[in-house]
Amino acid sequence: MGKKVRVEHLSKIFGRRTQQALEQVKAGKSKQDILEETGATVGVHDVSFDVNEGEVFVIMGLSGSGKSTLIRLINRLIEPTSGEVYIDDQDVSKMSKEELREVRRTKMNMVFQNFGLFPQRTIQQNTEYGLEVRGVDKEERRKKAEAALDNSGLLSVKDQYPNQLSGGMQQRVGLARAIANDPEVLLMDEAFSALDPLIRKDMQDDLLDLQEKMQKTIIFITHDLNEALRIGDRIALMRDGEIMQIGTGEEILTHPANDFVREFTEDIDRSKVLTAENIMEPALTINVEADGPNVALQRMRKEEVSMLLAVDRKRYLKGSLTAEEALDARKNDKTLKEVLDKNVQKVEKDTLVTDIFNIIEGSAAPLAVVDDDDRVVGVIVRGSVIGAMTDTDTNDSEELKESQEADDKKGVNADA
Repeated sequence: MGKKVRVEHLSKIFGRRTQQALEQVKAGKSKQDILEETGATVGVHDVSFDVNEGEVFVIMGLSGSGKSTLIRLINRLIEPTSGEVYIDDQDVSKMSKEELREVRRTKMNMVFQNFGLFPQRTIQQNTEYGLEVRGVDKEERRKKAEAALDNSGLLSVKDQYPNQLSGGMQQRVGLARAIANDPEVLLMDEAFSALDPLIRKDMQDDLLDLQEKMQKTIIFITHDLNEALRIGDRIALMRDGEIMQIGTGEEILTHPANDFVREFTEDIDRSKVLTAENIMEPALTINVEADGPNVALQRMRKEEVSMLLAVDRKRYLKGSLTAEEALDARKNDKTLKEVLDKNVQKVEKDTLVTDIFNIIEGSAAPLAVVDDDDRVVGVIVRGSVIGAMTDTDTNDSEELKESQEADDKKGVNADA
C-alpha cells in the first residue's frame, strides 16, 4: 500500500509577524502568549504524517485545535507558512495556480459541513457540476452522476431541488457529487456535524459502505471521538495546532501518548472499540498430530490448567482437550483426536469485546482466537473480557477480574 498523501513539517501562522511567532512556538511558548506578544495566531505547527492509499485517516480535536486549518492547507485553500504537502509525490505547496486547479478538479474533492449545493440546480445537475467544470461531455457526466446517485440511494430524487430534501439527504447529495467526480483523495471537513445523531450514524454507515466499494483515500475532520473511532483506520489527535498522537483507535485508547490524550479518551466505551486481539493471551496448545495423552497431561500440570486448545502442525484449530478427556485417552489407549471436543467456541481476532462478552458469558471454557485462516493466535478468558468492559483501575473490577480468571484457570486434579 503506497503513500497517497505526505505532509511534512507543515505550519500556518496567521498575522504579520510570522517568523517571530514561529520562533516562539519552537521555544515552547503557548498560543495565548504568542498572540499577546506578536499579535499572530498559531493555526498549525510542524505537522507531519502520511496517509496510505485507500485509507480513512481521521484528524480530530476540539474547537481551535487547528484541524480545519490543516485540511485547508492540504488543498491550499489556505497558503502554508512553511512545510510541504505531497499528493503522489507532487508538491501541492509549490504548484502554480493552473496546476493546483487541475489537481482540485481531478485528484482532490472536498465535502463541507454546509453541503454547498446550488439551490437553483436539480439534484442531478448538482451531482454533475464537478464533471461539467472539467469539460466532461453531457452524456458521460449524466451516466457518472446517475451511478453516484444510485450508489447513495438518491436516484429516485434526481429531478428534485435541494430545498425539497432533508439535511441528511442533502449531505448524501454532497457526498455523491464528490464521488461522481471520481477523486483519488476525498477531503471531508466536519461533513456530518450539522446532522441529527441518528442521521449522522446513517451517514457514517453510508460512507463506510461507499468506501468498501470504492476504496478512496479519505481525510476526515471531526471533533467527535466516537465518530473518529467508528470510521477511521487511523486517527491523528490535535491540540493547539500540533498533533499529540497518531494511531489506530485501539492504539490511542490502550497506549495514550500523554495526559491530554488519556483525558480526552477516558469516557469512551472501550468494549465497542477494543478487539479480541487486544485482550487475548498466549494460547496453551497441544499438537494432536504429534503428541499423546501423557504429553497433554504433563503440559496441563506444568501450566496449572485443566484445558488445552488442540491444533495440528500448522496451528489450525481442531478443538479443545480437557484433563478428563486426556485421562480417558490414556486409560483406554485412544489418540487425542478421538477424545477432543471439536465444538470449541472461537472468535476472529478483530471481533469486538462487546460481542465477545455475549459469547463467553454463558461459557465456562475460554475462547479460541483465530486469524483469517483459522489458525490459533491466542485465547480469551472471562476475566480479560470483564476487565476490558469495566474500569480496570478500580479495586472492585480488579478483584472481579482475578476471581473470574481463577475460575477459568483451575488446576488439574491430582489423580491426573
